[in-house]
Order: sequence, then structure tokens, then C-alpha cells
Amino acid sequence: MEIVRDVAGVRAAIAEARAAASSPLRVGLVPTMGAFHGGHLSLIRAARTSCDLVVVWLFVNPTQFNDAADLTGYPRDEARDAELATAAGADLLFAPEVAEVYPDGYATTITVSGVADVLEGSHRPGHFAGVATVVAKMLNMVQPDVAFFGAKDAQQVAVVRRMITDLNLAVVVEVCPTVREPDGLAMSSRNVRLDPDQRRRATALSRALSAAKAAVDQGERSATSLTAIIDAVLAADGLTAEYIAVVDPSTFAPIDELDGPALVALAVPVGPVRLIDNLEVAP
Repeated sequence: MEIVRDVAGVRAAIAEARAAASSPLRVGLVPTMGAFHGGHLSLIRAARTSCDLVVVWLFVNPTQFNDAADLTGYPRDEARDAELATAAGADLLFAPEVAEVYPDGYATTITVSGVADVLEGSHRPGHFAGVATVVAKMLNMVQPDVAFFGAKDAQQVAVVRRMITDLNLAVVVEVCPTVREPDGLAMSSRNVRLDPDQRRRATALSRALSAAKAAVDQGERSATSLTAIIDAVLAADGLTAEYIAVVDPSTFAPIDELDGPALVALAVPVGPVRLIDNLEVAP
């Protein structure tokens, strides 16, 4: 696997691969902020299965953090990430410096309205402007055919899809299932910051979502009732949600009564870490 640091380098490597290919080359891109876990590796393996060239983007994007402490504390280990990416089947690791992504005088930001204004958007002002901008830059730098995202970041996926549609970007988005630990906790780079007791209590997020799904399977249709079910499971472990929402999976508009597929999403502080999770349910 080759590591490249600049736009010229990644474009040259992809152009060389395209020129050497005997048929049209399908380029897959896996966006990450590093600190790889099983979720990241599942995306790389999915890209490897369906693409001829797999590019992994590794960049801790400062503009999507609205908490300086979260940015400073975000885990980083490029050497380990490079080893794991190679083993999972990556061909290129594109790991630019901040100055390469945001050069002196940088003055452009992409704002997505509607889907980006609620939940994470309202609790983390500026977050999705940072996400949309860096994803647009990343897609323009690499120009992949397919970009692979995880379902755990469902709202981010919805924002990216809206941006891609609105800006007529020539890329397909593939969404891969959330990868969970054996006890149900959604894999996240931030999980390493949980102490043993916090790690145990964090499983309440997935248990709460499972309880909501079980209620829907048994006939519950009220979003208010589903929220109460989730609240009770979290409270049993001493946790209080920042938000619990039942929304349309595409637009993130709130749903009061389920009459079709819905996304149940939540954000919960656990010790020093803010965790998010979601689960799609349907009557």
C-alpha cells in the first residue's frame, strides 16, 4: 500500500492505475478520521470486494469539531492505521496535512439546509458545514466512482447524499451496516476513552434501540412511546440522552406515528465521551 500526502500525489497514482488498466477502473474511496476499528475495516473490505482500486482517506478534520477538547483528544495512530488498512485491502492511503486541505486564504464553506439543521446539526453548530465541505473537497481530490460510509453515521450520510445530489457530483454512495461489539455497542474510535464502568454502561444505547425495535415489532407506532422506552433503558444505567428522535431516514423530518420505515436515533454522553447510535425500524 502506498501512502500519499498531497492532491497531486493521489491524482497521479490514480491516473497511473487508470492508464495501466485494460478496462475502465472502478475506484472506491473510504473516508475516515483514523483510529481504525472493525467498522472502518468492514468499509475497506467492502470497497475491496467491489472496486479495482481502493483509496482510504485519513484526515482528522478540524472544521467538524465544535469542541476543542474533543479534537485534541481524538485518538491518532497513523502507523497502526496503515498496517490495518493494508491488511484489509487498501491500495492507497491518502493522509494529507491540514494545510493541504485548508490552504492559506481558504474561504469557502458548503452548507446543507434541512437535513443538516436537526439532531447533530442543532447540538453541534457548524458540524455539518465542516463535514459537507471536507467531503466535497475529498471527492473532488480523489474523484472516486464509489464512496463507502457506515450506517452508524446515518445523518452524515443523509447530508452527504443531499449535497451530492444538489451539486451533481458523479459518485455513488454505498452505505455499509453498523459494526458492533459482541455486547452490542456500536464500534467507534471514541470508545477507547471509556473506562470499564463507562464501557459497560454504554451498552445501554444498543439495548435501548433494540427495546424500541421490539416494541415496534409488537405493534407500537407512537414515537412518544418509543422515546419513553429508550429513556427508561438508559436511565437504568444512569444515562440521560442529549436527544432521542424518530425520524424519516432520508429527510430526518420527525415522525409522530409510524406508518413506514423510520430511523430511531440518539446521542448520549457517557463519561467524557458523547456516543451516537441509530436503528431503522418498520411496522
